[in-house]
Amino acid sequence: MTGVPAGIDLSVDLGPLRLRNPVVTASGCFASGREMARFFDLATLGAIVTKSVTLEPRAGLPPPRMAETASGMLNAIGLQNPGVDAWIARDLPWLAAQDVPVIASIAGQTVDEYRLLAKRLDNVAGISALEVNISCPNVEDRGVVFACRAGATAAAISAVTSTTDLPVFAKLTPDVTDIAGIAAAALEAGATGVSVINTLLGMAIDVETRRPKLAAGTGGLSGPAIRPVAVRAVHQVWQALGPVPIIGIGGARTAQDVVELIMAGAGAVAIGTATFADPLAIPQAVDGLRRWLEDHDERGVADLCGAVRGPVAT
Repeated sequence: MTGVPAGIDLSVDLGPLRLRNPVVTASGCFASGREMARFFDLATLGAIVTKSVTLEPRAGLPPPRMAETASGMLNAIGLQNPGVDAWIARDLPWLAAQDVPVIASIAGQTVDEYRLLAKRLDNVAGISALEVNISCPNVEDRGVVFACRAGATAAAISAVTSTTDLPVFAKLTPDVTDIAGIAAAALEAGATGVSVINTLLGMAIDVETRRPKLAAGTGGLSGPAIRPVAVRAVHQVWQALGPVPIIGIGGARTAQDVVELIMAGAGAVAIGTATFADPLAIPQAVDGLRRWLEDHDERGVADLCGAVRGPVAT
């Protein structure tokens, strides 16, 4: 890895969090970091966003759980995790020793589950913030995903923000007609910022067997195919709500991808699916970001946030 050129500042503020650079991990693609630590120093990261944990252990969905697409992948893992108590006991102590902010992702099926998770993680050493994965079915509302309705979004986020003083980021689904409206509901409920976007719901069929390629039938589409959707969603939230803390997620692989999402309005950018093909994608993006700033005579990455210009006049 090269050193930071003189005068280049990669640091960013994400609400109250100060990150050494804007590149973070995408929840679900990084577990709790032990495997990836074999490939690079995790202190290279701006922050680690962990795989979502639930109140109780979850075995997840049956296989096949993943299917490759032409420009990404589908997954239907089913939030497999050891449960919040086991995660605190087994994974968090190691994570807390890695010299990188930890953003713990939580997922629930009811408003009360989100409240109980926030209570369990409040004041636990080593956690810098919570990402509230509200792209989960609400069993109290006929299984409709929390983040598909402003009211359900507000209820889940309020349950968390009223329970903890940790910064809270609401992770939003793109499968809505007005993502800025959902983001506004989350912020009004006390969220520090939003994570935009989660995967898009997709499906693939094996034409020989005539069966879905995933056992669950449908799954989340991630990877380069969804990056333009993520850029659009980030920019819509930025335009509608102003300079709010946004973690941009969706298809980022390179330094240029990171810059694109930051220009759209993201304060930090998560890289996830790219690490399955190349475990070094994240440190390469950080290193490339340094070079991009130097090549473009930019002194600080934070200055690029929301810097997209209007369309070319015709």
